[in-house]
Amino acid sequence: MIDHQNLMNWKFARIEQRITNKDVILYALGVGLGADPLDRDQLRFVYEKDLLTFPSMASIFGYPGNWLRDTRTGVNYGKIVNGGTKFTIHRPLPTDATLTCTPRVIEVVDKGEGKGALVIVERKVHDKSTDALVCTVTTTTFCRADGGFGGPGTAVTASPRRVPDRKPDGTVDLATARNLALLYRLNGDQNPIHADPDIAKAAGFAEPILHGLSTMGVATHAILKGCCGYDPSLLESVNVRYTAPVIPGDTIGTQFWRDGAVIQFQSIVPSRGSVVLVGEASVRA
Repeated sequence: MIDHQNLMNWKFARIEQRITNKDVILYALGVGLGADPLDRDQLRFVYEKDLLTFPSMASIFGYPGNWLRDTRTGVNYGKIVNGGTKFTIHRPLPTDATLTCTPRVIEVVDKGEGKGALVIVERKVHDKSTDALVCTVTTTTFCRADGGFGGPGTAVTASPRRVPDRKPDGTVDLATARNLALLYRLNGDQNPIHADPDIAKAAGFAEPILHGLSTMGVATHAILKGCCGYDPSLLESVNVRYTAPVIPGDTIGTQFWRDGAVIQFQSIVPSRGSVVLVGEASVRA
């Protein structure tokens, strides 16, 4: 069982992460960039000539690994899924740098017996050579089997708002490859629920599901394409809440509503009529 104070006081080691061109390209491939190798807008993120770092790669900077696997957390690791992610980019993301951060737990929320729990972790990521703040990342893990431990029942960390009740301003459809989860896991998240059919079935899924962070990358691609003309310097932040799993091979349609610098969006798998995430993004003028 979760001990609220134990998780709130959890001590993470300082993380030092080396980022190279190869890492940048592998990440972009793991969220579906380069599916059309003749698309020059996508090629900029998967080819070392004039390489750009795809914005949602911020979400894996300073990643602390599968720390909730530690039995001292009290979490049923086999029942966890990614509940939400937010990243804010403070300066252009590097293609070659050493990054540092020390993660910290900022909230542990008890949704109630049978309703699960939320563990929210913040990472402020710095460039080691200059100590400049590169990005801030907040992740919410939904611990499906761990509610009812007596902790606070309401999260302070803001989730994305509901999308407007009107026709979207645009939609971008992006197909995912059948092997996308196997590719994305090479970025460091090797939870077997995304690769092993038997483990996925034991967790309640018919087959391995796509990483939430990869799904967020696909949605970010849609926003970058539909609202930013593929210019990553225009995208300041993305905040998503995951609402249903994606199966590798699904086509994801991202609908967006724009109000000045704020973009609200939702991603849908049309073949199932399933909303898989809702989100908000902010863009620079």
